[in-house]
Amino acid sequence: MIDQTFWDKPLEERVCSALDEVRPALQADGGDVELIAIDGSIVRVALTGACHGCPMARSTLKEFVEERICFFAPEIEEVVAEE
Repeated sequence: MIDQTFWDKPLEERVCSALDEVRPALQADGGDVELIAIDGSIVRVALTGACHGCPMARSTLKEFVEERICFFAPEIEEVVAEE
């Protein structure tokens, strides 16, 4: 459960919290995710390990990683994967 003070934390900290939440599921399949940058309302990440080049990577990025980041940081509009 997220307490009220969580929403007062800096944007990067909230994005990192979202990535920490999804990371175990990605690692269970041999992958991972790294934060590259936050550019305004866009988060840039790198999918690594088994996630890099996986046919399901786009789905994982949009339906899992982006969903969690946007929940933790509603001001984020998009998450994109860097190569």
